[in-house]
Amino acid sequence: MGRSGPEVADVFRRYGDAYREQHGGSLSTAQRRVMTAIEICRTAALGGHVEQCDTCGHQRISYCSCRNRHCPKCQSLARAQWLDDRRAEVLDTQYFHVVFTLPAELAAIALQNKAVVYGILFRTVAETLRTIAADPKHLGAEIGFFAVLHTWGSNLLHHPHLHVVVPGGGLSPDGNQWISCRPNYFLPVQVLSQLFRRLFTEALKRAYVAGQLAFFSALAHLKERDAFQRYLAPVRRAKWVVYSKRPFAGPEQVLEYVGRYTHRVAISNNRILDIEDGKVRFQWKDYRRGGQQKPMTVNADEFIRRFLVHVLPSGFLRIRYYGLLGNRYRKDKLARCRELLGMSKLEPKADEGADKDYRDTYEELTGLSLCQCPACHLGRMVVFRSLQSITSVPLIIDTS
Repeated sequence: MGRSGPEVADVFRRYGDAYREQHGGSLSTAQRRVMTAIEICRTAALGGHVEQCDTCGHQRISYCSCRNRHCPKCQSLARAQWLDDRRAEVLDTQYFHVVFTLPAELAAIALQNKAVVYGILFRTVAETLRTIAADPKHLGAEIGFFAVLHTWGSNLLHHPHLHVVVPGGGLSPDGNQWISCRPNYFLPVQVLSQLFRRLFTEALKRAYVAGQLAFFSALAHLKERDAFQRYLAPVRRAKWVVYSKRPFAGPEQVLEYVGRYTHRVAISNNRILDIEDGKVRFQWKDYRRGGQQKPMTVNADEFIRRFLVHVLPSGFLRIRYYGLLGNRYRKDKLARCRELLGMSKLEPKADEGADKDYRDTYEELTGLSLCQCPACHLGRMVVFRSLQSITSVPLIIDTS
């Protein structure tokens, strides 16, 4: 199921060494590991196995994947497994998709302080939603939701924002009633925007006072407190972008839709159009021109730089759960919601064992077979011989 066109991995294999040599001093350990993982993904370096059709005898080599969460080729199974885990959490109610975006001035600070500022983004978005939803003037309920961090725009430039998927209602304060929001209307985005702005700027100021922020290059002057205050002043007055998309058509569309967001990487391989003469041409969507699809050509060095901007700090969770979906009370809270919504009780999942073949798991979750013979289309590809790996490079397997 390989792809014949150019890939992100091809850019790294051709130009990665030169990029390391020129910019090695500014690369983080996480960025170096991501580069290596993508370069050796599904190559002999990671080993694999030879498969043979049990009907026609056709053979093929299947190399192992790097399983890095930033790799465009390694998200299908992780996405399918995540969506399968979420099916039990979908409630029979309307769902909304809300997007919170950082202003460009604060995105610049985030780029130099990823773990701290992205963490503030998650916390303040969660507090904003839960506070406004709990207010009797708006909903008066405890809500539950998950948030997914994206740090890119279609042109691969830095554009941090959170995608939040939330049911249109929640539990009453006493837990005895399901309170639904109005049809096709969740919470007022202007109120959300104002509270989000205040909470975020206050949290950022606290992080600054605590010495948790670093500034260098064009932002080096912000080390001076007065300069930092002047930098934040216009941001505190500006209108922050909070966008509530049209509600989903129904609960059954929620998982199909959010699967596009949860395990997306900065750019997919199918957007790479050409790699030639030290340049990369890729497709992007120009939202200022009505979402027109356009080609963009950049130097390979610039393409790699843009891609690596979106590498997250090691161990940083880019999918997080809040309120009713918080890990501590999720099971009991969801059971109560299902009861109040008149939904059937969940049957516990059978333990299928950790040694199950990933190809069978993928087919069960997606309906697509990794085992069908590509030659005769009748037989099943079975492992014929193992191939040892020829590298000991540590890989990042976190798929959050």
